[in-house]
Amino acid sequence: MNERLTPFETKMQKSLDALREEYTTIRAGRANPHVLDKIKVDYYGTPSAIQAVANVSIPEARIIQIQPWEAKMIKEIEKAILASDLGLTPSNDGKVVRLVFPELTEDRRKELVKDVKKKSENAKIAIRNIRRDANDLIKKAAKAKEVSEDEQKDIEDEIQKMTDKFVAEVDKMTEEKSSEILTI
Repeated sequence: MNERLTPFETKMQKSLDALREEYTTIRAGRANPHVLDKIKVDYYGTPSAIQAVANVSIPEARIIQIQPWEAKMIKEIEKAILASDLGLTPSNDGKVVRLVFPELTEDRRKELVKDVKKKSENAKIAIRNIRRDANDLIKKAAKAKEVSEDEQKDIEDEIQKMTDKFVAEVDKMTEEKSSEILTI
């Protein structure tokens, strides 16, 4: 591969990684501790991840159990979860906070699949924008006579193959996440 394309491949890979990260936060009826990743609690004035102030476990398929290392953190954790966009109501017994994931209705599953597809489309747009930037760079290099017309054509083909590879990967991830959501 042409060394000029390495930064563009890296950017495309970052788009793919960002999508994978977004998919981990979509809850599909099963308890997944990653849904807590973006939630911060106030720990002595410092916004901290829940995993940094508590032990997070999955005792059953649809329950996340959060056991804070300090009992006074229970209220903070509950407050942070309620303020988040999780749509779950935490319950506690004075020692642990429990999040119970309800069974997803068919409508909610379809809604989640739409969200997955929207996120995948955004990732594809980002990848195509990176392709455009790479093509612009090569056209400028050709105009400045840094590369020949044949080299320009070969590099543009490489850019397209790279784009196709990443778009196919996005489609594969989307298909997997969609089927995970639709599986009861």
